[in-house]
Amino acid sequence: MKTQNKSKSKSKVPKEGLFPEIIRENYRGSKKLLDKKAVISGGDSGIGQAVAIHFAREGADVAIIYKETDKDARETLKLVEKEGRKCILLKGDISKKTFRTKCIDRIRKDWKNLDILVNNAGVQFPENDIEKISDDQIKETFNVNIISMIAFTRDFLPLMKKGGRIICTTSVTAYRGSDHLIDYSATKGAIATFIRSLATNLAEKKILVNGVAPGPIWTPLVKETFDDLSTFGKDNPMKRAGQPSEVAPAFVFLASEDSSFITGEIIHINGGDFVGG
Repeated sequence: MKTQNKSKSKSKVPKEGLFPEIIRENYRGSKKLLDKKAVISGGDSGIGQAVAIHFAREGADVAIIYKETDKDARETLKLVEKEGRKCILLKGDISKKTFRTKCIDRIRKDWKNLDILVNNAGVQFPENDIEKISDDQIKETFNVNIISMIAFTRDFLPLMKKGGRIICTTSVTAYRGSDHLIDYSATKGAIATFIRSLATNLAEKKILVNGVAPGPIWTPLVKETFDDLSTFGKDNPMKRAGQPSEVAPAFVFLASEDSSFITGEIIHINGGDFVGG
């Protein structure tokens, strides 16, 4: 799920960010998710799109939830179907209860149950001066990034059985902060705590809850919300930003049987930017 930056000026996007790599040409699926059913919020582009395509290559059917970019959603659908799997498109505002109910009703009708829930939708509004962060911005950021995530997970839970997987996207900013993404970083910190708390809560039901905390990754959201991308991702040991194709395999791992003894954990994919937790 994306949002537009308030600034009118845009810097030239570096070559490696013009056409982000969604899946490596040599990525081979091995039926890790054969016939699984997965819902991915914010699944139309960037990391969410990459997760959808990787899941499909591993044998899963996917439903992607997106807010407004029909072109990206249709491209994701085409790529999923190219892998021989089914894709459901659900368009709307995840922060609205009526839309969340519509999504759940559709999945219940078409699939009966759900194996994997990926909470990936998010918005960010860069602002260097905290005094310029409005109440409306704070509310929107929290409503989309964490409040709707908790509500969505709660409402989808009755469709999940033993062995289910819930995977949430947090961020490196939850651990080291961000002077220009203050409210966004706060929501990502809340997501990290949500992951740990829910994992403990659902352990007896044998539903595993984990997360992925990306560092700088080339996505449409980045290109739409930042003015200067000339140094984007250059402050980690690897001196570059990552590609969606380098993040999505972690979601495959957490969704598969390979992670059967892991819950409440967060995988850091950030080019060597060492953080605690």
